[in-house]
Amino acid sequence: MQTFSVHRSLSFHRLRVRNEGNLEVSKSQQKLSVALAEQGFTAGQKLVGRLLKELGFSLQANAKTREGTSHPDRNAQFEHINAKVKAFQTAGDPVISVDTKKKEPVGDFKNGGRELRPKGQPEPVRVHDFVIPELGKVAPYGVYDVSANHGWVNLGISHDTAAFAVESIRRWWYLVGAARYPTAKRLLINADCGGSNGNRVRLWKRELQALADELKIEITVNHLPPGTSKWNKIEHRLFAFITQNWRGKPLVSYLVIIQLITATTTKTGLTVACQLDENDYEKGIKVSDAEMATLNIKPDAFHGEWNYTISPRLPDG
Repeated sequence: MQTFSVHRSLSFHRLRVRNEGNLEVSKSQQKLSVALAEQGFTAGQKLVGRLLKELGFSLQANAKTREGTSHPDRNAQFEHINAKVKAFQTAGDPVISVDTKKKEPVGDFKNGGRELRPKGQPEPVRVHDFVIPELGKVAPYGVYDVSANHGWVNLGISHDTAAFAVESIRRWWYLVGAARYPTAKRLLINADCGGSNGNRVRLWKRELQALADELKIEITVNHLPPGTSKWNKIEHRLFAFITQNWRGKPLVSYLVIIQLITATTTKTGLTVACQLDENDYEKGIKVSDAEMATLNIKPDAFHGEWNYTISPRLPDG
């Protein structure tokens, strides 16, 4: 009889109570047992757990299913990007997708995933993930050549700034792009709306202008709509495979990280190159209105804040 009453109490309780601030508080089995005791019932944690199971409850993590409100022109922007990509590819001009991969601590830290090793001999790693000062973290900035299915990673050891982002593209061009596209007069960059290459980052545009002047080519930028970074080609055509390749392997040194990145391949022919960038990139650089006025930038007729072309300036510009 008491078990039935406890069962019914749990069902109506619905695993939630209201605290004094009127905020919902989740209940563990221990707290539910205490709450039931306050209502005059006797139920240990094991009994509570069994009854919860009968009621269909189990421990569950949050599930990312709510996309939130999307921009009304999201699909139109993707169509715009696809049309640009096809036009550049048809003309034989380079199309790259860029982004910074998640920063990773360098050292004998646990890395997600599992790797084959002799039974009972797991790789020993540190218990805590405190950054090792002399090694710090690395910021892998990726450049994915959409047409060639080739990845380039600039492994930064400083701050992830717009200057670092553009320097990564510069290095890709000189070490890979120029030889692959010797007659190119323009470059198409697909990037997220946020981060070091965000559409509102003034330094990003100023540095791209300097690159356009240096290379004497037009640089067209198309930003993915807000909240759609997972659709950036570099995420699922490059970064996802790098993560798979170094799963279960501690990133103990710069050399090991570079070797793991360059060893990344796929059945579809992906190849990856990587270089260490030892430059120090200053944070917080401000670009004035006067500097912005000197940029030779032309916004597109469709969402010029997302789509624009930066052309080389004249020598006296």
